[in-house]
Amino acid sequence: MSVLGRARLLALSSHPGPTVAVTTLSIILGVAIGLDAWRVVLVGLAILAGQLSIGLSNDWIDARRDTAVGRTDKPIASGAIPASTVRNAAFVTAALAVVLSFALSVGTGIAHTILIASGWAYNAGLKRTAFSLVPFLVSFGLLPSVVTLASAEPSAAAWWATATGAVLGIPIHFTNVLPDLEDDARTGVSGLPHRLGRRATGTIAFVALVVGAAFVMLGPVIDAGFATGPSVLAVAGFVVVSTIAVIGIVLVLTRPPSRLLFQLIIVSALVLVAQLALSGGTILAAAS
Repeated sequence: MSVLGRARLLALSSHPGPTVAVTTLSIILGVAIGLDAWRVVLVGLAILAGQLSIGLSNDWIDARRDTAVGRTDKPIASGAIPASTVRNAAFVTAALAVVLSFALSVGTGIAHTILIASGWAYNAGLKRTAFSLVPFLVSFGLLPSVVTLASAEPSAAAWWATATGAVLGIPIHFTNVLPDLEDDARTGVSGLPHRLGRRATGTIAFVALVVGAAFVMLGPVIDAGFATGPSVLAVAGFVVVSTIAVIGIVLVLTRPPSRLLFQLIIVSALVLVAQLALSGGTILAAAS
């Protein structure tokens, strides 16, 4: 197999959609808070490596399960690439992510290491328990701080930015799992979405989106002591996310689960991050 061919299969094994989305969100946040260009690049590379590691470890750990349910879209399950190759790449990218993160700051290194470990913990077993949501709350809650701690004067993210990230983890987890509920049931995976059921899971996912949009809209107002109201753009973002949430809930209640739900979540996430970006330096904790 050629180097390019192996790289392509590894990319397909890394859950490229979520990997690119999270990396893009991080870069947008880095630009929004005014990171130096080299710091933005390093943040992007560190997050990319970390997300590749989490995605690759997922396919490596789930290889037998994917094979059992006939997931021909998975390179390992289809026999296109050995599980050992994906495993090795997962460890290498994890190590690279940690090194790049500590090169930015100790705070970024610690926060991103916890984020990656949380993702691996989900893949390694938490996905089969009632605590399957916890890694998503931790990882996405930490993501804004991974970026803000990379600044020349490191600072944790504001409480509402952290809350927005954590809340966003709910729909990302729930809607990503929905299309696979039946396959998961046949292979012994019973996380929180499986226990709640399809309709409850989907509804909660989209309601969480609205809560996240509310945090972004009202957080800066609360931090400013209600000296001013929410911006027009923040209100517009809330309306857009709420509209997507209504569409998502209707789809959950009337149609079989599909990847369209996850795509709606990603669009909403981009809207929320655009709102965060427009908030600029206010996403830094007030103590900074």
